[in-house]
Amino acid sequence: MAAVPYAPDDFDRAILAILQRDNTTAQRAIAEAVHLSAPAVQRRIKRLQDAGIIRANVAVLDQARLGRPLTIMVEVRVASEQPHRVAAFRRRVQDDPAVQQCYAITGEADFLLLLTAASMEEYEAISERLFGNDDNIERFRTAVALSTLKRGLDVPL
Repeated sequence: MAAVPYAPDDFDRAILAILQRDNTTAQRAIAEAVHLSAPAVQRRIKRLQDAGIIRANVAVLDQARLGRPLTIMVEVRVASEQPHRVAAFRRRVQDDPAVQQCYAITGEADFLLLLTAASMEEYEAISERLFGNDDNIERFRTAVALSTLKRGLDVPL
């Protein structure tokens, strides 16, 4: 079932734009920028959180400076997409800290994973625990990012 769209007004969009750039911005600074009172901004942020528009408040870390310089994309094709056949794979993906994102996709592959790793040796271990010993994994194809042109999760407002 598709998510019900939320119709933000101009104030909500302005607040969300600020929070997407830096979610530690003080509410009084947001209030000044969008020409509302701080309590009004606080109520709007709470409403956006309650509506599921703001899903998390997180820090974006520099993976290379933390010793995990590799970004790896993996396309996975399964033999069967039946829920009981992919359940164990989905759990492994959700539980594995190296998996940053995973999408069920259309096309030649069934899933697209974005991983981070410290080395190719670590990636080999990750791929073994995610794909090894699973007879439902038909194949997987790996691409290693050579450089990052853009990284983000900003939603156009």
